[in-house]
Amino acid sequence: MEDVITALATPWGEGGIAVVRLSGEGSVEIADKIFLSRQTLFESEPRKLVLGKIYEQNSSPFDEILAVRFEKGKSYTGEESVEFHCHGGTASAQKCIEVLCSLGARAAMPGEFTRRAFVNGRIDLSQAEAVLGIIRARSDEALKASARTLQGGFASDIKEFLSDLTILAAKLEVDLDFPEEGEGLLPKSQSAEIIDALLQRGSALLNKCRSGLLLREGIKTAIVGRPNVGKSSLLNSLLKEERAIVTPIPGTTRDRIEETFIHKGIAIRIIDTAGIRETEDKVEAIGVDTSRRSMNDADLRIWVTDAAEHLTEDDILLGSEATSLPHLIVINKCDLESVVTPEIIKEHFPNSRIISVSTLKSQGIEELKDIIVEKAAGGDLTFDGYGVTSRQMECLASAITLIKEAQKTIYEKIGDDVTIACISEARGKLSSLLGLDASEELLDTVFGTFCVGK
Repeated sequence: MEDVITALATPWGEGGIAVVRLSGEGSVEIADKIFLSRQTLFESEPRKLVLGKIYEQNSSPFDEILAVRFEKGKSYTGEESVEFHCHGGTASAQKCIEVLCSLGARAAMPGEFTRRAFVNGRIDLSQAEAVLGIIRARSDEALKASARTLQGGFASDIKEFLSDLTILAAKLEVDLDFPEEGEGLLPKSQSAEIIDALLQRGSALLNKCRSGLLLREGIKTAIVGRPNVGKSSLLNSLLKEERAIVTPIPGTTRDRIEETFIHKGIAIRIIDTAGIRETEDKVEAIGVDTSRRSMNDADLRIWVTDAAEHLTEDDILLGSEATSLPHLIVINKCDLESVVTPEIIKEHFPNSRIISVSTLKSQGIEELKDIIVEKAAGGDLTFDGYGVTSRQMECLASAITLIKEAQKTIYEKIGDDVTIACISEARGKLSSLLGLDASEELLDTVFGTFCVGK
């Protein structure tokens, strides 16, 4: 935290502008050693761009730039900071960083600017992780979800939830310490009502986070089926490009192909898998194993059948696997004379959603995209969710599990000491989510996923 750090805040490569960022006490002093203008940065008005040149000491200027300084407490990191807006390209920015490092700055580590913003109290850990969510957002809805978290909505809900848990624990502690006070500070019936309400709130919050995580990561959708039913053709139709090789030869696809497309502001990660069947071909067998793993790991499965071919015993077995989890059934090649219809499929899988499509004529493809979005998360996908990480989801889910345990202890009258222990652990999980007791190891893990310069 005592070092002045520097890095390129924009991507490497040719572009209009390359922004080199400095942060830490003494940033302005170092910057003024290479910045030449009518007035120094120290003399300039904060947060106002100043035109000037940058140069290497004892040498001529190597770029004409705009520079701006930020006062302590009014920058991204909360520290004294400077930004140099160089011409785009690698040479000028790289030279600038090299000269700054020779004058006492050091190269920033991945995520170090955002880490300093967290350490300096400008943002909490949930907001810091939302920064990465915004950077990696692949759809409008994912961007909105991460923006809601960055603006503090998620942290505010968690803090309020944590506060109410703490109040409940405090009242239970009083009753435990003073058992002679009759009914006590908090009657058992009231304890039960409070824990029920807390659990309901926590579950609703978890659903919003689950939706946000789906929006952030994309809806992982696996296309499965036996060979030659048109899985790769369906992938190409959804993407509107020839991404997968399509031939009439069964078993053409040997490995999984994953691509992402956006529909109604939501990223859908579509996975084409090898046809699932018994095979003696070792390479194809590896592909079949990969297909089964993809099917089990997906948020949604699209089981594809061929309208022009009767259902086989293998079809029914595979369909039973696919339909045991969130799924859709697609009858492909509906432009041909059909021997497989939705009514026939319903005889075997009466509770499944079925749609007929023709990848050759692009019939039913847009409707299929609508249904994928609709079916995501079992129909619980909301568009006011929070952009969260898997770590945050795990913390919140663990807290809710512990609150359920506390609820059980109240209803079964196991004892306030056990209830308090469960609530205390739940509070610890929420504190960890917010980074209130974050260890260096946790911070290294979180910020290590960021790019250098952020």
